[in-house]
Amino acid sequence: MTSRALNALGEAECVIGNKFYIDLVMPMLAGKEVVLSSMGQEVDRAKKALALAEDQIVAMVSGGDAGIYGMASIVLEVAERSGAAVPVEVIPGITAAVSAASRLGSPLSGDYVTMSLSDLLTPWEEIERRLDLAFQMRVPVVLYNPRSRGRPNNLAAAVAIARRHLSDATPVGVVRNAYRVGEEQLITTLGEFEDHFASVDMHSTVFIGGEETRIWRDEGDERGIITPRGYHRKYVY
Repeated sequence: MTSRALNALGEAECVIGNKFYIDLVMPMLAGKEVVLSSMGQEVDRAKKALALAEDQIVAMVSGGDAGIYGMASIVLEVAERSGAAVPVEVIPGITAAVSAASRLGSPLSGDYVTMSLSDLLTPWEEIERRLDLAFQMRVPVVLYNPRSRGRPNNLAAAVAIARRHLSDATPVGVVRNAYRVGEEQLITTLGEFEDHFASVDMHSTVFIGGEETRIWRDEGDERGIITPRGYHRKYVY
């Protein structure tokens, strides 16, 4: 979380959010009204937050950055459609692509694409179309919501699309629970990634490298992924 997010939690009189994320910040919520919600109740959660904000300071908790696959858009949409007059501040956080990338080295040094493999709100056919276009760019692609019990095959389908455009030696990184208890990291290649699908879940962020991405210092424990920024084309170092 950013310091502004921490301050906002301190200022709030009421905190509302998905139980998973509320549990992560529960030690900071003593003396506050806490409203728990679950997956699939995002619209109702946004309506509730706006209603509560009529007469108190409300904080909506979301994972990572609220504006990237988070709650910011639905809160703003509901406010717009309902005509709610309460002020809304979107507070930045650190999205999974950024936090997890730091655990791998520097896999996103330049242009990259983020994609969610969840087809709850976006048709799978559209996700496949976007994936094909993304991998044709040969820049790193970050996959959110890569694999769940209800969607066990979406990751395999995405990797199959990647292999149409990238070599099997392309580095792949997975970070699970970045900066949280139980953090795990994996560095492998596109050709060998299938052997590790079982360890990937909804708490994982998957990085599929681009055409210049390489494994950095492949020695012992000091191992990571780097996508060169391009300095080698201009400078001698």
